[in-house]
Amino acid sequence: MRRMASAPATNQPVAAPTARSVIVRFAAGTLVAIAIAVVGGYFVLRAVAIDEAKRQTRDRVKEEANLVEGAVSDGLLQGRGRAVRKVDDVVVARVLSDESIVRVKIWSPGGRVLYSDEPAEIGGRYALGEEEQRLLRTGGAEVEVTDLSRPENALDRQQGRLLEAYTRIRTPSGKPLLFEIYQRFGSVTSDARRLLKALAPPILGAIGLILLIQVPLFWSLMRRLQRSHEQREGLLANAVTSSRRERRRVASYLHDGPVQELAGLAFSLAPVADDAASRGAEREATVVRTVINRLRGTVRDLRALLVDLHPPTLASAGLDAALRDLVSPLSARGTKVELRVDGDERLDPDTQALVYRVAQEAVRNVIGYADASNVSVEVGVVDSTARLLVADDGRGFGPETRERRRAEGHLGLSLVEELAQQAGGSLAVDSSEGAGTQVRLEVPLR
Repeated sequence: MRRMASAPATNQPVAAPTARSVIVRFAAGTLVAIAIAVVGGYFVLRAVAIDEAKRQTRDRVKEEANLVEGAVSDGLLQGRGRAVRKVDDVVVARVLSDESIVRVKIWSPGGRVLYSDEPAEIGGRYALGEEEQRLLRTGGAEVEVTDLSRPENALDRQQGRLLEAYTRIRTPSGKPLLFEIYQRFGSVTSDARRLLKALAPPILGAIGLILLIQVPLFWSLMRRLQRSHEQREGLLANAVTSSRRERRRVASYLHDGPVQELAGLAFSLAPVADDAASRGAEREATVVRTVINRLRGTVRDLRALLVDLHPPTLASAGLDAALRDLVSPLSARGTKVELRVDGDERLDPDTQALVYRVAQEAVRNVIGYADASNVSVEVGVVDSTARLLVADDGRGFGPETRERRRAEGHLGLSLVEELAQQAGGSLAVDSSEGAGTQVRLEVPLR
């Protein structure tokens, strides 16, 4: 498998965010946050209301127990009708007058129902739980959600979800009994809704005020960010243009100045070498010819540098011809080269220059490091995107090799990556040891 050595995704160019898009995202996120806050707040307030209702119910069951305790007689323990009716009169008049309370029961320590406002329940016997037994011994009050699946609540199920509270009362002789009331759970949730309705307007109003303050500030910040992005893009474009102009100026200076002078100097020294040879001064002739060869080699190097700085055929003959000149040294070395160029007429001069620079760097690496037998260079246009692929079957390299070369100062690939990003495109280098290298460039058409 080949390893990707492309630039990280975070280095890809990012389009300038528009103030409108950021405001829309900000507003959408705020609305979601408000919705979450409202829903979450409702459940929090509901839980608070339930806890508060339980506390109030705990206090209330004690109050109701005090009222009923005065009507309780020892005859209730034997189920005497008069004793039951006396309790029932107080329960109906003083306890069940509140519609939120739907059931009242009095239990013996043995779990027998001594009184219920539902006569069918009187006399039933059920096991009391540990909490009820403890409360009969120590006193106090407890509140819990009613488990309607229990047998003793069979006649209470039609009332829906209930909250039950119980406390201890005593007969005149001091016998402990369990006094229990059942309250509609809906009355508890209605308290939560009332609390939410009371708190929602000021909370939403505060959020709305914050938004009114933040949106203008956000808009101003985004306009500044957008202008900064545009200025940076402008500076990058100017830097690329200035770099291209400076390369052209340097190339012109080298061509008209040092290259011509060195070539003329080598030409003028040729008769000197011939004269020394005719006089039998072979040593002097050899020295002069060595100088001439070095001068000519320097001229060749400078001319190659001129092509690197500003390929003359790119502007005059087009990208196809310039690429053919670029790969000609490979053919001269015996490397099999396949060049395909399609759609180059659709590329603007800047894109052609970028394609050439990337191809140039890739071919330079093939010549310097790859030791390849086959090289292919493909240029095409697909879906409004210019694409370049330079592939070889050379020795390839791993990511660590590229990092080492970068540390040693070989920044060619890194520089063309930056050029590709500035143009809105991307550059990927796919290579591994012994598997060759592929350099891919994609840049949108302008």
